[in-house]
Amino acid sequence: MNKKIHLQALKHPNRPHYEWQGEWLEQTEDYVMVLCKAGRQLKHHTKGVTFTIATASIELFFLKEWYTVAIGIEDGAIVSYYCNVAMPSVVTDTGLTFVDLDLDLVKRPGGHWEVVDEDEFVVNSQAFGYSAELQAEARAALERLLNRARSGSFPFDDSVLSRLPASYRQPVPGEPLI
Repeated sequence: MNKKIHLQALKHPNRPHYEWQGEWLEQTEDYVMVLCKAGRQLKHHTKGVTFTIATASIELFFLKEWYTVAIGIEDGAIVSYYCNVAMPSVVTDTGLTFVDLDLDLVKRPGGHWEVVDEDEFVVNSQAFGYSAELQAEARAALERLLNRARSGSFPFDDSVLSRLPASYRQPVPGEPLI
């Protein structure tokens, strides 16, 4: 299928947080889009455990914006979103990295948008010396992310589903199954 890519989340300034594998779908000047298969292993360094992720996802790593977006997919439909406020992602020789800045925007199956981990952001801002500028950029990024989600702008507009390989898509009524 597509090229495998190693994905790594770091905590400020550059501490390993978690890592996993995906398959490169596309890259533009603004983002890298990755398909992560159900059953993948996520090695969580901070918690000292490896998780098996049950659902597939399309994950977008923005190269200029201060966030990432993971879109949970089941039976060809979007079921959830998990967005990290993070420094812009960086493509490296070995994969892709980003620095997670704690604040998250989440929409669970059947749920509503929720900002989580604000307490973690406050604690880590002090513990790891987030500058006033870094804190302000993280909060501004969260606002931009919320605005995109509420307005249904890319990637919150279902257009990412067209990038899914055929085996992940729901059949369209009237179209022949291959």
